[in-house]
Amino acid sequence: MGKNDIVNKVDENKTNPVMKVLMYAFLIFWAIVNIFPIYFMFTFSLKSNEEIFGKNIIGLPENWLWSNYTTALNTGSMGLYFVNSLIVTISAIAISLFAAMMATYAITRIRWKYSKLTNAFFMLGLTIPLQASIVPVYVVLSKLHWLNKYSTLIVPYSAFALSMSILICTGFMVEIPYALDEAARIDGCSLSKTFFVIILPLMKPAVSTVGVYSYLQCWNEFMFANVFISDSAHRTLPVGIKALSGQHTTDWGPIGAALVIATFPTLIFYIFLSGKIQESFIAGAVKG
Repeated sequence: MGKNDIVNKVDENKTNPVMKVLMYAFLIFWAIVNIFPIYFMFTFSLKSNEEIFGKNIIGLPENWLWSNYTTALNTGSMGLYFVNSLIVTISAIAISLFAAMMATYAITRIRWKYSKLTNAFFMLGLTIPLQASIVPVYVVLSKLHWLNKYSTLIVPYSAFALSMSILICTGFMVEIPYALDEAARIDGCSLSKTFFVIILPLMKPAVSTVGVYSYLQCWNEFMFANVFISDSAHRTLPVGIKALSGQHTTDWGPIGAALVIATFPTLIFYIFLSGKIQESFIAGAVKG
């Protein structure tokens, strides 16, 4: 079978009504499989215990208990935990992103003796698992009197996101022509001005990629937040949901509402930025 025969066969499959029906049926089935957990979690958050445990497991709520959200926000303090997660996540993203951009610029654009060694040192961070660092990080934070503060989580989150952020930024920055740096120096630009005026605007795809990576890592993190934060004033959402399940074991509706509050921001974030996110990951894959 020649090349033209293969192309004709593919075209026939595309125009075949049966193949189209099977393809759309599969896509619809796959969409239902992916959407069902979201539907189940949302309806779960609006049901009573009787409906959750046997009476109406999958169907729509008979009585839409929006009061479960009030209970989660007030009694369970999900509103406070949401704000805490927001503060920690945004701060960690900003710090890790800015530090990664500057470190990558120094490693890839400035010619100095130990640039490769410095890059290798940063890449060692990818080999250190979070579980192995809990004790030393806890000891350091305790000695610095940084426990039970926002910085308790912001600093470790930023540090552990730095290695991957530098790796991502390097894949983008090495593709920027070095002639731009030389032209900027001829025009009298300093290193800092070249970085902020010339290089940084060209790194928007990397900003999207690093932002998404850091957001998912910080927003969903549980281990550090559970060990390093013991007071309720600085708890984040994952730890707050755990505490809620321990206090209200007989009332699962508010727990479902807390899960919705913790999960839906990520879904909304992806829906509005899905195009940018996909473009940034594709660009990074091609450049890398």
